[in-house]
Amino acid sequence: MSGIATTTTGARSLADLKTLAVTSAAGLEASKPVHEVKRDALGRSYATGRRKNAIARVWIKPGKGEIIVNGKTVGVYFARPVLRMLITQPFLIADRYNQFDVFCTVNGGGLSGQAGALRHGISRALTHYEPELRGVLKMAGFLTRDSRVVERKKYGKAKARRSFQFSKR
Repeated sequence: MSGIATTTTGARSLADLKTLAVTSAAGLEASKPVHEVKRDALGRSYATGRRKNAIARVWIKPGKGEIIVNGKTVGVYFARPVLRMLITQPFLIADRYNQFDVFCTVNGGGLSGQAGALRHGISRALTHYEPELRGVLKMAGFLTRDSRVVERKKYGKAKARRSFQFSKR
C-alpha cells in the first residue's frame, strides 16, 4: 500500500473514488420512483385531498376550466373569493389555468377546510394526469397534506387550553 487507505468498497485512489461516486449516483437516479400517468377509460385522473376533517374526491379531465363542486359551480359553492383563489392555485402554479375541467365531491369540515382539501386533491390529480408537474407542485407545497387539526378539549378546562375565569373571592 502506498499510504492511501483502502476502503471497504475497494477504492485505491481518488479516481477510483470518483468513479464509485458517479456509479452510485447513477444507481440512485435509476432507483427513483417513476411516476406514471393514471387515467381511467374516460381520460380522467382521480385523486383524494384532505384538510382538517374535510375530504375531497376529485376528477380532472381536459376542458375549458369548469369546476363543479357537489353539483354546483365553484362560484356558488365557495362564495368567498379567497377560497376560489385557493382552489385555482395548483393550475396557476402549473401554468394550466382553464385547461382542465374539475368534478369533485367534498364532505366534512367547514368551507375553509373543504377548499384546502380540494386544492390538495386537484394537485394530486394533476400529478396523476401529468407526472412531470410533480416537481413544480411539490416545491409549492401543494402535495403535502396539511396535518393541522383542532386540538381536543381537556377536562377541567373551558376549551382545549382556555381555563375558566378565576375568582379570588
